[in-house]
Amino acid sequence: MRHLTLRQRQILWAYIFLSVSLVFFVVIRWYPTLLAFNISLRDWNTFRGTGPWVGLDHFARMWDDLFAPRSAIRAAFLNTFRYVIYGVPLQMALALAIALMLNHIRRFATFFRVAFFTPYVTSAVAVAFVWLWLYDSPNGLINITLAAIGLPKQPFVSHPNQALGSIVAVDVWQSLGFSVIIFLAGLQQIPDIYYEAARIDGANRWQLFWRVTLPLLNPVIVYLSVLQTVATLRQFALVQNMSPQGTGGPLNSTTTVVLEVYKEGFSRSNMGYAAALTVVLFLLILLVTVVQLRVLSRRVEY
Repeated sequence: MRHLTLRQRQILWAYIFLSVSLVFFVVIRWYPTLLAFNISLRDWNTFRGTGPWVGLDHFARMWDDLFAPRSAIRAAFLNTFRYVIYGVPLQMALALAIALMLNHIRRFATFFRVAFFTPYVTSAVAVAFVWLWLYDSPNGLINITLAAIGLPKQPFVSHPNQALGSIVAVDVWQSLGFSVIIFLAGLQQIPDIYYEAARIDGANRWQLFWRVTLPLLNPVIVYLSVLQTVATLRQFALVQNMSPQGTGGPLNSTTTVVLEVYKEGFSRSNMGYAAALTVVLFLLILLVTVVQLRVLSRRVEY
């Protein structure tokens, strides 16, 4: 150390501090990921531990389950994509609309930002129990309100046709604040000179939004789309705590791939099959992320 220059010492200490994060990711992230690939090829039982090599048997079983009628695995994959298709666009649209309004608010701006962000940092378990109380049929607050204004009460999470939509609404509500804050930060980074030049050219409000705001927010949109899609593909806590007995019901109408991983690995002690589901989900997330980055990151002409 004594023979090193100041620049060399700075570089050395930078590598030392970076190695702490690297070790963390290797031990906590990379190693379990590689281990999951290994377990997926074995008949691994939660209690017996390492089992015999079975190759692609778990993946073959999964393929059969995907096309079996009334299969929980088939329902899990379909529902997982439904959560993404229904939830992510709705959340992004609402977050952008709210951010645009907050961007013009000067009084109580901090209060509104905190109000929208608070659900995001609240425990998913706590959120689930509060919304179960609101959804309760027939004595939940929402149903009491519906009855008071002359509308029929709804079963919400206790009916297969409404359960998934009810959970999507809670997920959008809880994660909305994060997207609002990120959109708001992006809006505040757009220089006013672009809007002034567009107004001089005769642009109206819609043209300002479509031709100036939206293109300049493209990096933010890409970031949030990827982040929220990945988070939704890994949906677990809300489903487990809001579905009847935490099984993804009723009639597998709300179950997700991650919930099926939990059930296979810890309820049925079939860790090999659970790891195979994890590997497939990992590959799907990777594929969806790459597609989103290629499609959304393309140059916007305006």
